[in-house]
Amino acid sequence: MSMIKNMQNVSVNRRSFVVGTAGLGLAGILAGCSNGDGGSGSASGSSASGTFKIGGIGPTTGAAAIYGVAVKNGAQIAVDEINGEGGDIQFALNFQDDENDAERSVNAYNNLKDWGMQILMGTVTTTPCVAVSAETNSDNMFQLTPSGSSTDVIGGQPDADGNISIPRKENVFQMCFTDPNQGAASAQYISEQALGTKIAIIYNISDTYSTGIYNSFKAEAAELGLEIVSETSFTEDNQTDFSVQLNDAKNAGADLVFLPIYYTPISLILTQANQMGYAPKWFGVDGMDGLLTVEGFDTSLAEGCMLLTPFVATATDEATKAFVDTYKEQYGETPNQFAADAYDCIYAIKQAIEAAGATPDMDYSDLCDTLVETFTSSDFAFTGLTTAGEEATWSDTGEVSKQPMGMVIEGGAYMPLDA
Repeated sequence: MSMIKNMQNVSVNRRSFVVGTAGLGLAGILAGCSNGDGGSGSASGSSASGTFKIGGIGPTTGAAAIYGVAVKNGAQIAVDEINGEGGDIQFALNFQDDENDAERSVNAYNNLKDWGMQILMGTVTTTPCVAVSAETNSDNMFQLTPSGSSTDVIGGQPDADGNISIPRKENVFQMCFTDPNQGAASAQYISEQALGTKIAIIYNISDTYSTGIYNSFKAEAAELGLEIVSETSFTEDNQTDFSVQLNDAKNAGADLVFLPIYYTPISLILTQANQMGYAPKWFGVDGMDGLLTVEGFDTSLAEGCMLLTPFVATATDEATKAFVDTYKEQYGETPNQFAADAYDCIYAIKQAIEAAGATPDMDYSDLCDTLVETFTSSDFAFTGLTTAGEEATWSDTGEVSKQPMGMVIEGGAYMPLDA
């Protein structure tokens, strides 16, 4: 499938150095540090205990908790495995709840600094991540977010008019695809697979994540000659009745509806479309992951929904199967892509520490400089759960270059789209 093979960040050049799959063998001994544990830390953020102190921030309560809990759990599995191996690199993980609120997220960051954090794995959701990344940039704290996908998180990216309003935050990197990449890749996939002749878009105009994907999808669709027949929006305060948006799409003859939004409003859209007898194809992005968990939602309505994602829990490779089995055993459910991205974040950090020869007695600013140099080095590459079996690399833009995978809901489960 050529689009999947060729979709890379426009500004990122692939490196030739290939590193073998790092850290994907699951250790039998689980000896991780519990949240908030991890020994003493100095004011400079160095660890006197011989353990690297990693902070995490995300919503573990509230409407977006499915994302934060998954990230916390995926990261903890990785930390437990690494510590259980008994090697020179040991981690303590302290994960703080921000309720998907920017102010609470900044407060959590300050609490983690008081704890002695040396590296931040987070934050999970975009708006808090934009706020916290401004703080980490000011402090020169290394930050790798599993899922904060807006270009405002990393900065240095031009807007539609070519202007750069937020300078590059050189300490901040992403494990997830940026919003523009998700939008452009979705348009490319729909075009290549001839999934729709008339396309409608429903997006959240009050959400940075949604509008970023919408704008890049629309621009790429124009380049590819896709016909967009309906463009409608909603806001955070008005996301319960989608009859206007659905009627506009239906009356325009849209046979595919693109949904660059989160799974909760998607569940309402599918329910209301079914009630009005409208059954187009549905195509989403990573925010659709979680649709099958919505309480009271008739999951049969999700059959055939498609999305692009970096991780499919039903994939048959050994690394994915081992991770999924461990996650189910410990947490009683199937991991989503956010859990897998967090797992990869921890192992990518470990690999970079090994490559750089960094030590836990370094203060966080010196460690940040070391990790930035390593992540952007021409000979650093990482292979993990979310890289489709190939190496991921980072450029000095902070963006990750890796391959997406297609996913479709079949039989009440997420399945590889091109299996």
